[in-house]
Amino acid sequence: MLGLLCEGSLQRLGIDCIDLYYQHRIDTRVPIEITMGELKKLVEEGKIKYVGLSEASASTIRRAHAVHPITAIQLEWSLWSRDVEQEIIPTCRELGIGIVAYSPLGRGFFSSGSNMIEKLEDGDSRKYMPRFQPENIEHNKILYERVNELARKKGCTTSQLSLAWVHHQGNDVVPIPGTTKIENLEQNIGALSVKLTQEDMAELESIASASSVKGDRYTAGLVTYLDSETPPLSSWEA
Repeated sequence: MLGLLCEGSLQRLGIDCIDLYYQHRIDTRVPIEITMGELKKLVEEGKIKYVGLSEASASTIRRAHAVHPITAIQLEWSLWSRDVEQEIIPTCRELGIGIVAYSPLGRGFFSSGSNMIEKLEDGDSRKYMPRFQPENIEHNKILYERVNELARKKGCTTSQLSLAWVHHQGNDVVPIPGTTKIENLEQNIGALSVKLTQEDMAELESIASASSVKGDRYTAGLVTYLDSETPPLSSWEA
């Protein structure tokens, strides 16, 4: 199945090889070793160069990496989504795996604060996410206000400071902010010029710790690394 999916992607892209091929969500019906075995075949056939996983737990990453080296792990990481720091980030660094941080601006929260809710179009999934609900957003906007205060002192925007915080996590981290407008692209690029001292990082750490976020990342039913465990390989072979 993965081979057919890859072939379809190659044809649509009009290329012979994909540089980085992700399994964007873990198929929990199949042992991760089986999935990685198929991806390894694609590497050996020259159809892909490197393998990535998205929203995988630490144990799933270890099992996958034992079959074939994982090049990148895509995960949500920002000033208001930091649970990955407990196990997943250390695991990636132990194994030498690159970290691709999506939603580094908290799905736009650090661009506009709680006012962004009023600008969302009908059908925008963020309208239904727990952190943006009225019972949570009033509390969560405290985090935005405190980050915004520090950004003013640094002479940058709140989104630039928030993005710079992710940049400063290490050379193995690549944030990928969702960008649909040129002005936002230019502002995001400007974050590369924001230099944070150890004192700045400590203050942001204090702000994020004190202003704990209310609400889950996703609505019920959407898969995250917490749901990424797969059956043991022995059960598949049996």
